[in-house]
Amino acid sequence: MASEKVTFGIDGFRAHALECPLPQALDLIGEKWAFLILRGAFNDLRHFEEFQAGLGIARNILSDRLAKMVAGGILERNPDPHDRRKVSYTLTEKGRGLLPVLVALRQWGEEWADGPSRIVLADQRDGKPIRKICIQAHDGRELALGEMLWLDRETGATCARVAERLDAAA
Repeated sequence: MASEKVTFGIDGFRAHALECPLPQALDLIGEKWAFLILRGAFNDLRHFEEFQAGLGIARNILSDRLAKMVAGGILERNPDPHDRRKVSYTLTEKGRGLLPVLVALRQWGEEWADGPSRIVLADQRDGKPIRKICIQAHDGRELALGEMLWLDRETGATCARVAERLDAAA
């Protein structure tokens, strides 16, 4: 029943958190070099030497991160079609799916870390900077944190936030 509300405390939160895909995603791409390798791949870096020179990353760390991203299905490792002695790393569909994540993190950094960069991501058609990534409802409305809730896909029940439970107990 969609109107049913399931309230859970810290133990319930922990149980639901263990099912959350965020920890697995962070395990795969949740560190600095993985994001910088992604940025390089989105900017058409393909070869080990290009990543190494473009990022200034130690060879052993780069080798480890590339292998992890290949094993995780983010990058593909294939012989270079132009030079069979080289290996080419390209984004998979799963890897390309990380573009909004990378752009959102960059936009957050511009607002809350180092400030705006001189180089901006723009629409190729008209050369205008892209809009800030936001969370949108199914109908395109922008949503703020307080306008969202967790919903159980199987039962349709909504899950009370921990903050609501704590407010009710006070």
